[in-house]
Amino acid sequence: MTDRGAGSDGNDCAILIPLHVARRDRHELPVTFDRRELDLVLRLYGRMVAANEWRDYAIDHLPDQAVFSVFRRTSETPLFQIIKNPKLARKQGAFSVVTATGLIVKRGHELGQVLAVFDKTVKLVKG
Repeated sequence: MTDRGAGSDGNDCAILIPLHVARRDRHELPVTFDRRELDLVLRLYGRMVAANEWRDYAIDHLPDQAVFSVFRRTSETPLFQIIKNPKLARKQGAFSVVTATGLIVKRGHELGQVLAVFDKTVKLVKG
């Protein structure tokens, strides 16, 4: 037997929250990189800093996407942006690498495969 306390009329019931309210509350949270994704990005960042290619970064958690921007210098525009956009997950893939000019270099479903674009070395070919 449970103690209902003084003033209780015996009508114990759960509080129902309409589904549309619960979804609205959930959608107000910003998109973030999870621990595994952030680990992959920061490993790449560490390699590029050691190679003296990148020097600074910024992370933005927006309502529709998470953005990891890398800079050669702090005062410049970002060289690259690594973007996570969950709305594109079923279409082109949630992850993309975008240049400063807006060119999408690589897009895909797996972050590791998208970040592999930085493993390739660019070589000058003389004709």
